[in-house]
Amino acid sequence: MKIHMLLIMTFFTFGFLDKVVSNPHPFEAIFNFGDSLSDTGNFLASGAILFPFIGKLPYGETFFRHATGRCSDGRLVIDFIAEAYGLPYLPPYLKLTKGQSIHHGVNFAVAGATALDSEFFIKKGIGKIMWTNDSLNIQLEWFKKLKPSLCTTKQDCDSYFKRALFLVGEIGGNDYNYAAFVGGNITQLFANVPLVVEGIIKATSALIDEGAVELVVPGNLPIGCSAVYLTIFRSQNKEIYDNHGCLKAFNAFAQYHNKQLNLALETLRHKYPHARIIYADYYGAALRFFHEPGHFGFIGSLRACCGGGGPLNFNNSARCGHIGSKACANPSTHANWDGIHLTEAAYRHIAKSLIDGPFSNPPFKSSPFKI
Repeated sequence: MKIHMLLIMTFFTFGFLDKVVSNPHPFEAIFNFGDSLSDTGNFLASGAILFPFIGKLPYGETFFRHATGRCSDGRLVIDFIAEAYGLPYLPPYLKLTKGQSIHHGVNFAVAGATALDSEFFIKKGIGKIMWTNDSLNIQLEWFKKLKPSLCTTKQDCDSYFKRALFLVGEIGGNDYNYAAFVGGNITQLFANVPLVVEGIIKATSALIDEGAVELVVPGNLPIGCSAVYLTIFRSQNKEIYDNHGCLKAFNAFAQYHNKQLNLALETLRHKYPHARIIYADYYGAALRFFHEPGHFGFIGSLRACCGGGGPLNFNNSARCGHIGSKACANPSTHANWDGIHLTEAAYRHIAKSLIDGPFSNPPFKSSPFKI
């Protein structure tokens, strides 16, 4: 009897282990939507006529050793997430070739993209400064167009997408950036929050309707600590800065956006109880190294590594990659890359704090690899 029970236990134990070993990764694919924080080449592939500099060194110098279309010196949060789940880096949608394998996912993000359609900004008279017209809705249409290449029947799609991770953003930051950079005051930015949040929620809802069940929706970064905001809105009034040199009002605005997004996501969870919708707290994850740079190995967190001079090394007439700009010797000691985007080192800290905790709610699924 004991031998019989032992054989049964052994059978089930090895059967269980076999399942674990044969299927160690929680995701088979990742699909990403967003802007320059996660674009891996779509913007360059679309033309990038106004901003070709991201297609040249020093962009990409740290990891890839050449420019890839990523707005950083190396890998982005999405790259580290792919690594953490044992998946290849996501190919940009606009660079897909015939016969290319897309089973492990595709990146639809475009640098400069917005949550709202370009018509909104054109009507506001600021369409000329937009990097791209490939908004979140257009990226969603790309996904729908590609879907028949991923699966055919509803049963196949449901089975496939159950093992896929969808990232909706970060998106929305540019909706505020465009308005702010042409002189819009913070009151005007607040007025746009309901529209931006609605755009993100509609896209997330549409992806769930298409079969997505595991989704990550990131919030906005602490833009008050960004070199571009600190340069444009520079003031002699010390009262507008926090103890770490960040703009209090713009960080409060980012927090307001994130709070409204969180509230909307909670409503979405009730509408789709079968879906797992994760809020990724980019703000909290990044604020740590802006406030305590030394703890994360940074010699400074506000000054840009690559730029054309100025108090924070951000000069709009000599941005990173332009004539007159220069990159620092060691980007890993900086959190800020070009005044707008972050370094690979900073993105690694964000990705790690999302996957390992505690800056995601609910938590990410455990990853088989360490970042």
